[in-house]
Amino acid sequence: MKKILQDLNYFELENLILSLGEKKFRAKQLYEGLMRGKKISQINVSPLLRENLLKEYEDEPVKIIKTLTSSDGTEKYLFGLADGNIIEGVLMKYKYGNTQCVSTQVGCRMGCKFCASTLSGLVRNLTSGEILSQVLVVNALHKEGARGVTNVVLMGSGEPLDNYNNTVSFLKNVSAEGGINISPRNISLSTCGIVPKIYALADEGLPVNLTISLHQTTDEGRARTMPIAKKYSIDEILKACAYYFEKTGRRYIFEYSLIEGENCDKQHAEELIKLLKGKPCHVNLIRLNEVKERTLKSTTDKQAYVFLGLLEKGGLSATVRRSAGADIGGACGQLRANYLDNENRE
Repeated sequence: MKKILQDLNYFELENLILSLGEKKFRAKQLYEGLMRGKKISQINVSPLLRENLLKEYEDEPVKIIKTLTSSDGTEKYLFGLADGNIIEGVLMKYKYGNTQCVSTQVGCRMGCKFCASTLSGLVRNLTSGEILSQVLVVNALHKEGARGVTNVVLMGSGEPLDNYNNTVSFLKNVSAEGGINISPRNISLSTCGIVPKIYALADEGLPVNLTISLHQTTDEGRARTMPIAKKYSIDEILKACAYYFEKTGRRYIFEYSLIEGENCDKQHAEELIKLLKGKPCHVNLIRLNEVKERTLKSTTDKQAYVFLGLLEKGGLSATVRRSAGADIGGACGQLRANYLDNENRE
């Protein structure tokens, strides 16, 4: 596999161009073309420069190979990588803009039992340019009169903090002035709770919205569905979140997937209130997208809103997340898993 030109920031690209004996303005031409989602072969530069770049760099590191459109307007993409691997992403359309969910790894090694991304384990990390290219190709898809991507969530396949260096590089590049310049305040990063990396992220100077997959009120309960809970306790996560708030001034969000018979009765609501009340946080309740390979079952809408009412009555800031793309396999990993399953059968 060749290198990824989209891994480079503007100044690195400029240095590359100068090292090839080209004039500095060529870097601007290249950068602007890449930020519009163009392949190297489509950018208006000299044939010699194009030829030299294509010897070392992938012409199209990420391409859309399949698009599914939900009845609610949500679009789900199957992306093909240059090495033949498959990842996926989602574009959710809201009144305030379009939010794209991106993947940070091919597969995942965290083993959460409610997620399809972990079914085949971790294949490899994505480079920062492969993460960025997901946004660039979707932006390019919507260039004709439609709004492009205004918000990004790192909640697709993979654990962002398990691919820390590439994730941070992506965050810097996607928010860079002169590029697509998406503000860190419009970016959310979801983690299962790798505590040392939360502290490291807090010190990066990138005030993205930190989202923690909590899903339970005790370490014992959490460990039943999330192996990471055996390494880092809820108390350790809360201390890391407090440090993140201290460093960034950004309140943190807890994702809480409602699982039938597991975490959504009155006792769990009371425990969650006791755990989080008074902290600068918000609870995002999620009606579980059921994965056919798993046995976990979702609650009803009525149960979700009863649980929400208990939290609000107890003084917590909470909402039930709007379901998006459920009819097209909206949960991370489902489309890829189905695609790979079909490929194996053929």
